[in-house]
Amino acid sequence: MPASVTVTEVVLRDGLQDEPVTVATDGKLRILDGLIGAGLRSIELGAFVRPDRVPQMADTGQLFEAARGRAGVTCSGLVMNRAGAERAIAAGAPEVRLVVSASEGHSRANAGRGVEEALAELERAAAVLSAAPRPPVLSAGIATAFVCPYDGPTPPDRVVAIAARLAAAGAGRISLADTLGAATPVQVRAGIMALRQVLPEVRIGLHLHDTYGMALACAWEALRLGVDWFDASLGGIGGCPFAPGAAGNVATEDLLGLLHGTGVATGVDAGRLLGLIPLLSGLTGHSVTSRQWLARSVAPSRDTIGSLPS
Repeated sequence: MPASVTVTEVVLRDGLQDEPVTVATDGKLRILDGLIGAGLRSIELGAFVRPDRVPQMADTGQLFEAARGRAGVTCSGLVMNRAGAERAIAAGAPEVRLVVSASEGHSRANAGRGVEEALAELERAAAVLSAAPRPPVLSAGIATAFVCPYDGPTPPDRVVAIAARLAAAGAGRISLADTLGAATPVQVRAGIMALRQVLPEVRIGLHLHDTYGMALACAWEALRLGVDWFDASLGGIGGCPFAPGAAGNVATEDLLGLLHGTGVATGVDAGRLLGLIPLLSGLTGHSVTSRQWLARSVAPSRDTIGSLPS
C-alpha cells in the first residue's frame, strides 16, 4: 500500500465533456480555483480536440492561458493527434496526456481511425511536443484498457503492446482507463501485473468509471498493488460521448473516503472539496449522486468525509 497517492482531478475535462450544457469559461475557472483551494495539485484542464465533435472543450486554450497565474498546480491537457499537440504547445500546456484506445471499435468511434493509425498519429504528436521550445511533460492514457462497449474484454497483452509504444514515444506515466466502467478487480490486477512485467520503469495510474458500482473495489485492488496515481471527477460526473452505456467517473470525494479512511494521504481537504458540489450542480443544472454527497444530504450533522485526514 502506498503511503500517499496523487489524485488527478478530471472534472473540467472528462467530467464536463459529456454534459448536455457547455459550462462557460468563467464558471470553469471558478471550479479550478475551488479545486486548488481544496489542495488538488494535479488537474486535467481540458482537451485539445475538435470543437465540432466535443464543443464543451472549445475553450481549453483559454483555460490554460488563464491558469498560468495559479501557482502550485500542474494542469494537463488531453491530445489525440498532431493538430492537438500544436494547439497544446500554443497554449503553453505544461503537461500533455496522449490518449489512444486499446480496442478497434472504440478507437474508430472516438478517434475516427483504427488503433494502429491512431498510435502512429500519437507518435507524430509526441515528436512535435518533444521538439517544442519548452517541451511539456508527456503522460499517456489507454482507453478501454479492460472492457470495450463494442469489442468486449480487452486482452492485457494488447494493452501492454500499446503501452510500450507510448513509453517509447516519451510517456513516463501511463493511465489504464476503464472507459465503460465494467472492469472487475480481477481484470484490473491482471492488467497492472502484465504492464509491470514488461515496463517496470513506467508509473501506472488508473482512470475509473463507476457504471456498475465497481470503481472503488478496483481502486482498492490497485492500491494493494502499490498504484499511487488515480484520476477522479468531482461529483462523479462525466463519461465518454463515444462509449455507449458508460456512466460517470469515480467520484473524487468517494475515492478520498477510501484513501483517507485507510490512512493513505492525498494532500486534499475532503471537506472543502465536497463544498464545491453546489457550485458544480449550479453550473451543470443537475445534482450529483456520489455516495459521500448523498450521505451528507441524508445526515447533514455527520460530516464524515470532512473529518477524515488528508
